[in-house]
Amino acid sequence: MGDQLALILIVLSFASLVTAHVTIALALSSRQPRWRAWVALLVPPLAPFWAARSQMRGRATLWVVALVGYVVARVLLGG
Repeated sequence: MGDQLALILIVLSFASLVTAHVTIALALSSRQPRWRAWVALLVPPLAPFWAARSQMRGRATLWVVALVGYVVARVLLGG
C-alpha cells in the first residue's frame, strides 16, 4: 500500500509540476521581455523565480510544492 501511495504521489506531483511550469512559461510569454518564457522552459529553476518576480506567486508556490512532493515521493520509493 505504501508503494502505491508513493507512486500516486509521484504521478500527481509530476503532473502538477509540468502543468505549473507550462502555465508559468505561457504567462511569461505575454510579458516583457518575452525571451524569459523560452529560457524558463529550458532552464526550469528560472520559471518559479521569474514567476515570483512577475507577481505570479501562486504559480511559483505551486511549482515549488510540486517539486518537493515529487522529490519526497522519489525518496520514499528509493530511487
